[in-house]
Amino acid sequence: MKEHIDPSNLPQHIAVIMDGNGRWAKRQGAARVFGHHNAIKAVREVTEGCAELGVKYLTLYAFSTENWNRPKLEVDALMTLLVHTIRGEIKTLMKNNVRLETIGHTESLPADCRRELAEAIRETSQNNGLTLILALSYSGRWEILEAARKLAADVRDGKLTPDQIDETLFGQHLTTGGIPDPELMIRTSGEMRISNFMLWQLAYCELYMPDVLWPDFRKAHLYEALLSYQQRERRFGKISEQLAK
Repeated sequence: MKEHIDPSNLPQHIAVIMDGNGRWAKRQGAARVFGHHNAIKAVREVTEGCAELGVKYLTLYAFSTENWNRPKLEVDALMTLLVHTIRGEIKTLMKNNVRLETIGHTESLPADCRRELAEAIRETSQNNGLTLILALSYSGRWEILEAARKLAADVRDGKLTPDQIDETLFGQHLTTGGIPDPELMIRTSGEMRISNFMLWQLAYCELYMPDVLWPDFRKAHLYEALLSYQQRERRFGKISEQLAK
């Protein structure tokens, strides 16, 4: 499948909702945390796959603000897993020339998580291949509210007038300011919703929602998603005849 992918028609930015870890574990007769542990290989595969193909940005929805409402045992296990995973994957990130970044309300993460993230971001900061963005303690509504508050404060302080606020300026105040919007969003497990993920940025994104559960996701599934993307006509409100011209 990789041979059939057109390298001149790759999305610059792919976003992924990594869904299905709990169901995968349940099918194995194990606790939900077992699914999260087995999802690490999927993260590695999709990251390496994007890096090899030349995709510029990959955003993984790792932990939403709503996920804090899960049972404390699962949340604590996820935070511990996050620390160990980041620490263990730095060599792989360096090998694949991947730069790590985060978006979200990361101040709400435990101190050890913040420390490991900061170290990984520092170590990979000079890499210039794929940028891997982890959305942690993130929600689209939270992000839009934060941007609105910043803009309102700038207007209050006389730095802006309301008439100066347009889509470009608003986008610059989001946590993804300076990063192109995703052109392809993958959500695994067959669920058909975006779950408060990048609400502003996904406005014209192509959606791909396979039935495969996230722990089973591999490079072949990424290639399938990209081939599906390349067969679509992205019109942005226009008609086919206008694109042909």
